Amino acid sequence: MSQRLHVAVVGSGIAGLIAALRLSKQHDVTLVTKNELAESNTRWAQGGIAAVMFEDDNVENHIIDTLNAGAGLCDPAAVRVLCEEGPERIQDLIRFGVQFDKRNGELAKGLEAAHSYPRVLHAGGDSTGLSIEMALVHAVCSNKAITVLEHTFVADILTRNDQCIGLHLIDRPQNGKQERSRMFTSDAVILASGGAGQLYLHTTNPSVATGDGTAAAFRAGAEVADVEFYQFHPTALAHADTFLISEAVRGEGAVLLDAHGRRFMQAVHPGAELAPRDIVARGIAMQMAAQNGAPVMLDATRLGGSSQPEVEEFLRTRFPSIDAAVRRRGMDWSREPIPVTPAAHYWMGGVRTDLYGRTSVPRLFAVGETACTGVHGANRLASNSLLESLVYAWRCAGLFLGEHIAPSASLDAPAEFDANEVRALAPPYAAERTIDRRGIQSLMWNAAGIERNAEDLTTALAELKSTRVEVRSIADRETANLHLLARLVTTAALARTESRGGHFRNDFPNPNPAWARSLVYADRSTPVRIPANPLFATR
Repeated sequence: MSQRLHVAVVGSGIAGLIAALRLSKQHDVTLVTKNELAESNTRWAQGGIAAVMFEDDNVENHIIDTLNAGAGLCDPAAVRVLCEEGPERIQDLIRFGVQFDKRNGELAKGLEAAHSYPRVLHAGGDSTGLSIEMALVHAVCSNKAITVLEHTFVADILTRNDQCIGLHLIDRPQNGKQERSRMFTSDAVILASGGAGQLYLHTTNPSVATGDGTAAAFRAGAEVADVEFYQFHPTALAHADTFLISEAVRGEGAVLLDAHGRRFMQAVHPGAELAPRDIVARGIAMQMAAQNGAPVMLDATRLGGSSQPEVEEFLRTRFPSIDAAVRRRGMDWSREPIPVTPAAHYWMGGVRTDLYGRTSVPRLFAVGETACTGVHGANRLASNSLLESLVYAWRCAGLFLGEHIAPSASLDAPAEFDANEVRALAPPYAAERTIDRRGIQSLMWNAAGIERNAEDLTTALAELKSTRVEVRSIADRETANLHLLARLVTTAALARTESRGGHFRNDFPNPNPAWARSLVYADRSTPVRIPANPLFATR
């Protein structure tokens, strides 16, 4: 593609940074982030990034593992793209300066839940996300073709004739300044704004994860899919100041204990502590219910050696960030097990895209956790999230560079959905009662969390429909986005009368073959199809 374009990229995690860097080879890029450039979900990713990088591993096994974890809802074509293109994208990260951990001069292997092979790569022990983030941030800051707008909130996506033409931006106040609203036009917008962990009372996500991109895309008419599937990480530190305890800790051999010091996951699943995440999270939740809500214990006191000094050295070296965080909270996990609880971690659903990041709105693209490519199905395989962001951001940017140009497959029509039930965010509001963020989070945790049922979901949805968010600031806009997404999640969770992956209904505890399909919702009566060619329709 010879025409020089101006592309806006929203979000500064791995997906946004990779897209911006690739696009800058040929186009002008504006990277918009609502906080500082280096603040994103990516920087908090501990576990690692999965890819076939070893001679005794193979792509087909990675595909099988991903499909198995996805509980029958993965798009096989999307999974194949992920696993086949992943190894070369890892080499790209290395070229960008990411230094993955090595043992004896070779890339170090890590095993995580539901993988049949130890294919998970780490950097800085348990600081993989931070290592990737800082390497890419450095590359972006050194690139003159990329303009970075920090502390800039995306309020909405601008459309004309059902096409994306830019963004409604609000500058976050700094040093006492007032919020400033402005319209920003561009030839295309790529959403890479991350997930929505702040929907829930307990989450491993940072405060920026309020689902702004997905909410804005929905309001602009984009289709969303699989929104009922939220993955709860089994092991967050049960502490007022919570912290993620990586899956890799269990991969190294740590075990889960009940209140009496006994292992319990062996009776839940043959994989025990290394079963798929949804199973481990539910196993912990059930055990906590059996012990009056008390957290279970994660025992890492036997890792790395038989003596306490050996264990202490291993934990400090292998998991430096976790070790420091645990000790700051007054615990010594080399001597005693630590309390853990499940927490909202990753959203499998999002803005529906094809294999190149194209949404159902022309000129609007989505990558990373904002997008729903079909890769993860109903339950993401551990350490596939960073890989998906990397692979699909690279592919999406390739469209703008004249690579991978291919017609998009026709998307199925969305499920019937009353747009009026979820659309109103901006004044005037119909509802008289207001709800705050804590209220939304409590509703979601209790009704649409690890376990769900029709009674709780119906009650929560009625409460969400009868309330509104008072919008006076950017923080209120974030809460309003969560309010919209909460209505979407509860609506889809109520509609799916089965249990599958990250969606567990205790009134429908088994999977139903009739539900081996995605629920797709859109805020319109007639779906907009992704155009096959050209890439950019005329304005």
